[in-house]
Amino acid sequence: MEESTEPKKVHKGIKKGLYVIPTAFTAGNIGCGFLAVLWSIRGFHLAFSDPAGAAGYFNYAAVAIGLAILFDTLDGRVARMTQTATEIGVQFDSLADVLTFGIAPTALIFSWAFAPAFGESSSEYGFGVFLLFMYIMCGAFRLARFNIQSTRPRVLMEGTPKLDKKNFVGLPIPPAAGLMASIVHFSPMPLSSHGEGMAQFYAVLMMVLIAVLGVLMVSTIKYTSFKTAGSGRGNLYLLLLVAAVGMLIYLYSKYVLLILSAIYVGHGILFYIFSLFRKRPLAASTEA
Repeated sequence: MEESTEPKKVHKGIKKGLYVIPTAFTAGNIGCGFLAVLWSIRGFHLAFSDPAGAAGYFNYAAVAIGLAILFDTLDGRVARMTQTATEIGVQFDSLADVLTFGIAPTALIFSWAFAPAFGESSSEYGFGVFLLFMYIMCGAFRLARFNIQSTRPRVLMEGTPKLDKKNFVGLPIPPAAGLMASIVHFSPMPLSSHGEGMAQFYAVLMMVLIAVLGVLMVSTIKYTSFKTAGSGRGNLYLLLLVAAVGMLIYLYSKYVLLILSAIYVGHGILFYIFSLFRKRPLAASTEA
């Protein structure tokens, strides 16, 4: 009898240990966001006196945000694979995302673009800070809406977009932060190094991008989740695709990461536009 009880105790211990794995990935996510903020601050200190040194810190911050996206992707997949998903894990992951994909990228863009390009007393500087604040607000709202849709309380059943495994409702905050980080990774030199005129021009373009990303996050445009990717026979093809993309990122990270992030952010807009054109012929045919 004593021998039969030993495997059960070991099984329980292993089961409890599995819950630590997704939390460890989330902790890695938070650590990357924390380092990205510190490196952004350090880069801002060197933006005018040592632009090349500042570029190194800005690039470190951008790479840290990219690694955080990897950790954020893995913690959810590991939790589903090991069947260790918990409610506190969902909330912990969302709080981590606010730091890593909300505060960290805004600190990076502020230090890399807005602060070097505009004077602190200028209206452009103030408007840039306002847009960064609204980006964080939209990202936090997006995360809160996702958590509510995941729990699906009865009070929100009517008039609320249903959450399915294949699509996200609105642009997720990690790819939004990933696009901004990939732009800095592509050109990490502070904008002030390009001259006053070009620096302000590029900074205005970043303002437009941040405003668009904020609107996309709170929109109801659907974005592919890739949660069902690789199911069944597609596992081998998914593995080959991941290996190929990983090698391309290793060899040409500046170009590949920028292209991939831009494609993901843009594909939801394109699908939404195509859906509008599909609905118009159907409406015209029913009226006729």
